[in-house]
Amino acid sequence: MESGLTLTGDMMLVLVVLSATIGLFVSEFVRVDIAAILVMVVIGLLGLVPANELFNGFASNAVLSIIAVMILGAGLDRTGVMTVVAAYILKVGGTTATRIVPLVSGTVGVISGMMQNVGATALFMPVMSRISNRTHIPLSRLLMPMGFCAILGGTLTMVGSSPLILLNDLIENANQSLPPGVETLETFALFDVTLIGLALLTSGILYFLLGGKYLLPEPKEKATGGPARTKAYFADVYGIKGDIFELLVTVDSPLVGMKISDAEKMEGAPILLAIRNTEEPRLAPPSDEMIWVGTILGVMGKRNEVGRYALDMQCRVQPRLRTFGGLFNPSRAGISEVVIPPGSRLVGKSVGETRLRKRYGISVLAINRRGEVLVEDIRDMPLETGDCLVSHSTWRDLSVLGKERDFIVATDIPKEEQRPHKVTYALVFFAISISMIVFTDFRLSISLLVGAMGMVLTGVLSMDEAYSAVSWKTVFLLASLIPLGGAMERTGTAAWIAQEIMIILGDVPEIAIQIALAILATIFSLVMSNVGATTILVPIAVSIALTTGANPAMYALIVALSTSNAFILPTHQVNALIMGPGGYRVADFVRAGSGMSIIFIIVMLTMVNFIF
Repeated sequence: MESGLTLTGDMMLVLVVLSATIGLFVSEFVRVDIAAILVMVVIGLLGLVPANELFNGFASNAVLSIIAVMILGAGLDRTGVMTVVAAYILKVGGTTATRIVPLVSGTVGVISGMMQNVGATALFMPVMSRISNRTHIPLSRLLMPMGFCAILGGTLTMVGSSPLILLNDLIENANQSLPPGVETLETFALFDVTLIGLALLTSGILYFLLGGKYLLPEPKEKATGGPARTKAYFADVYGIKGDIFELLVTVDSPLVGMKISDAEKMEGAPILLAIRNTEEPRLAPPSDEMIWVGTILGVMGKRNEVGRYALDMQCRVQPRLRTFGGLFNPSRAGISEVVIPPGSRLVGKSVGETRLRKRYGISVLAINRRGEVLVEDIRDMPLETGDCLVSHSTWRDLSVLGKERDFIVATDIPKEEQRPHKVTYALVFFAISISMIVFTDFRLSISLLVGAMGMVLTGVLSMDEAYSAVSWKTVFLLASLIPLGGAMERTGTAAWIAQEIMIILGDVPEIAIQIALAILATIFSLVMSNVGATTILVPIAVSIALTTGANPAMYALIVALSTSNAFILPTHQVNALIMGPGGYRVADFVRAGSGMSIIFIIVMLTMVNFIF
């Protein structure tokens, strides 16, 4: 590569776009997928990438591979494979944390190597709740090791995480801009990173096995064997206390002619969970349900507070649960935790706008947002990714809710898998995809789509379910950022940035450059999406390697692996999912994640240099 590169007009435009991209991702002024689409449009308007190549990302090998991986994961989930895995873990692991944690974490890690780590985490959250209930191991001792190992497991294969799936496409883009005489970079095969991933996964398991009692927070509850979390747990963690009472609305009550939503806003109002007008009693009355003379309300609260409210509202407190006794039976209904996953259509909508009561029979009692419990005015509060909704419903309604892609039910409930008779088809087509990747020369996307379409044709999933399984937010994020990487390569911006970095670093050993790249990628992944960090940093890493005479493909791999080093903050999608149900605070991630991040860099660089 030539030295002494100078800034050109196109380079300056790319730097402006790059700075704006990082700013949008860090500030979250708009959603990351919207930001990525805006970046792609601006690149097209500025002519930094030829118009006929601007939308190539949507047909790229990486994007189609991610779509297929998501469909394959949904097919395995739909057939109940996870239930079988959970039963096996309980059978082999016994009831002690020293046996359960390594077995659970290792299993999730291996599964994460073949599907997206967010998907593996979502599949295993109810499994973890079931294991917690049956072994009396608190969820706080299980979820963080499981989540961290899901992230680590994504490094086991080239389809385990979005950055690794994207890496080969970025390397191919880099090949188009190599200086004359430079040898073309080779892409990575499916299992080229497996030894690195195994070392990282093993280090994560040992990390929690040896230091778990010092790293993980003390549990606030003792697990029980019931179908839902204990009453004491919700009282301690969310401040939801009290008993169920029935209130009869009298003719003089100011509640007469009022909507449920208005009654809930009255000062001192208890939680309204059930209603009976002239029809059969039912839970989760819709917000627009009217209250009339003779209406019976099922409410939850402390006895003195309910009594005061009944006096103010001129309602009669029934001596016992005559109307709702069957509905509130713990074997039929109770309190549960529901997490809003990445890509949920509910993100940005308020609890009232989602109409959870009317659509699903779910009453939201509180929201756990990054460790802060919100109980006031939650009806009008916009939902965010990772929010843990504390809800009341029947177990049947909760089971139906769990089948929607907009929710993850974190509470263990008895449920029936939809298509266990299709498990053979699911496993066969999954095996066919993996075999095609390993033993044939077909592109990754084709091999994975064979398995995905096989599941659709054999009825493991319907086509509509396959569409629903895809996180289109991730697809648009990935496809829209690919032109940015191309613009950095094509205009020479990546080479110029690499040149400036080397001037700053000076004459340092190669390992120091690798450490700097790993730390830079780690920092980027904590404040923005790992896909965005990979797209921005891989072209720079390749240019640095070409400048120093190092292996460009190895430097690109260091970046793609390091963007999975996202443990210190709950900004990674996996960490956001486990934070609420695990009862974790940001300080818990900082304490456990700092050590894990250091170990990750040491183990990863050691293995990369040993293998490559």
